[in-house]
Amino acid sequence: MKIRYQADADLNEIIRLAVVRHEPTIEFQSATAAGLFRLKDPDVLAVASREGRVLVTHDQRTMPRHFADFIANNTSPGVLVVPQHLPVTVAAEDLLLIWNATEAEEWINRICFLPI
Repeated sequence: MKIRYQADADLNEIIRLAVVRHEPTIEFQSATAAGLFRLKDPDVLAVASREGRVLVTHDQRTMPRHFADFIANNTSPGVLVVPQHLPVTVAAEDLLLIWNATEAEEWINRICFLPI
């Protein structure tokens, strides 16, 4: 099954738009569409998990810890952490590469820091 992405509220929307513009068939839901604003990390992870979407976030500080806590008792489709300093083009290319080269099942309970 193809990966479906979920943007965290802190993710630069330009990254999401660049990915979708390059490959319109990618399911990359915005944080607004998912209602993620003002939710705490564990709740964001739960929403992404319920929807079967890999969470894409800039949150390097707290999300990895919350992800570890979350997968101790739940299953997650995975998390991709995009450093703030990573250029938009590099982030978009990596997300496209992941989408093209892997399946959703390969990301279950995994966290990955870009660039790959």
